[in-house]
Amino acid sequence: MLENKHRYNCSDLILLIGKSGHNTVEFAARHMTSLDYYNIEELLTDEERGARDRARRFVQEEAMPEIVPCHRAGKFPDNLIPRMGELGFFAPYLKEHGCAGVSYTAFGLMMQELERGDSGLRSLASVQGALSIQAIHSFGTPEQHERWLPGLVSGKTIGCFALTEHGHGSDPAGMETHAKRDGDHYILNGSKCWIGNASIADVKVVWAKDDDGHVGGFIVEKNAPGFRAQDIEGKFSLRMSRTSECWFENCRIPAENRLPEAKGLRAPLSCLSKARTSISWGVIGAAIDCYETSLAYAKSRNQFDQPIASFQLVQEKLVWMVNEITKAQLLALRLTRMKEAGAARAEQISLAKRNNVQMALECARKARDILGAVGITDRYSPIRHMMNLESVNTYEGTHDIHTLVVGRDITGINAFGG
Repeated sequence: MLENKHRYNCSDLILLIGKSGHNTVEFAARHMTSLDYYNIEELLTDEERGARDRARRFVQEEAMPEIVPCHRAGKFPDNLIPRMGELGFFAPYLKEHGCAGVSYTAFGLMMQELERGDSGLRSLASVQGALSIQAIHSFGTPEQHERWLPGLVSGKTIGCFALTEHGHGSDPAGMETHAKRDGDHYILNGSKCWIGNASIADVKVVWAKDDDGHVGGFIVEKNAPGFRAQDIEGKFSLRMSRTSECWFENCRIPAENRLPEAKGLRAPLSCLSKARTSISWGVIGAAIDCYETSLAYAKSRNQFDQPIASFQLVQEKLVWMVNEITKAQLLALRLTRMKEAGAARAEQISLAKRNNVQMALECARKARDILGAVGITDRYSPIRHMMNLESVNTYEGTHDIHTLVVGRDITGINAFGG
């Protein structure tokens, strides 16, 4: 935990809130001891606490000055990407090729702190690490590892993971992108949508069906002939993330760019399990930030000659947040401990993603309500978190799809369409 010198009482908060400039309440909240109602800190190792604190310092000192301006501009602070690589945020649970080699719990805590800043930070780390790096690491050859992983791990090159298509979001098995063998090349035709960083990625992991109808993974490098991408404009959510549509029109790549061990849809879905684990932890950070921001505000905002924190309805909202965040922390911790033991199942990951994202989204809504009118401005973080979490609630399996995944697991009956 942060040292006692970082604790603030109510009078400190009022003084800070009285200062000019953006995010004054957030500044106070970020320097409190982070919410830990059940002393989960005691269950962490020194390595895990160190990894979390490293990510927390990065967010507070380097990312926060960029977040509001970049959110307004609808762009990602690209200068942070190599710095994130340097700090070991990309696939840190792996040990090779410069990865940090920490526990899954440490990985989750890193993602918590990144998303405490903005979901766009954690999304970048998830796409780069749990998806792009993970796919090449799991299904590539040693030569492919040496060729692409060091740059991705360091953040000197950027990756993307192209699975979702315009007509196939929740049903990736229906993908229409096709890779036809042509001598010592493959020719790709099709399209993908909602792909993070596709327009600038140096290394694109693309999922397509081969001549036999089997799903495979293919590396499309930057400037490959027949590839084009366009960023999606007009987003009100994840504004700090670059999200693209992309097209493959007789896109010709070397046959050696196929990932030989990526056989069937289980391959990309296994990568998504890693990314969903990062989401399950990450959204807790957004929820904590919403809670701490609204708590600080409620203690300092006076109405009817008393702080609004004294009102029962406000306390009910704050208690709800503490209650649900604590349950989410315990759920996420148990999940990563099971992953460390090699015992976590995909359905258990679905349950954590489903629960924790909905929890965080509701925390953002309650925090915005406590903030009143000022809660709709980006001077305070909850409205930004709320908009971002609408995307997190949808991508990598919607809330409803994960409901059906868990439902199938507990009943043995498949309720999916078809």
